[in-house]
Amino acid sequence: MTHSAFRPLRLRFPLWRYLNQPLGLPGTFLNPHRFWQFYQYSHLERCWRQDCPSFGDTSEHH
Repeated sequence: MTHSAFRPLRLRFPLWRYLNQPLGLPGTFLNPHRFWQFYQYSHLERCWRQDCPSFGDTSEHH
């Protein structure tokens, strides 16, 4: 695996998602900073829940 594979992912502000939020519903963020924090948290949760083998797992090879 190359060194670039371990580079951290840089998220860009999801402007279109921010502008297309349904207004007046729970979970709507008018403050862009709070929306960005929530988006980053949600992205981290989605990544955390993905099923992927760990790098140290060798059980498949034995």
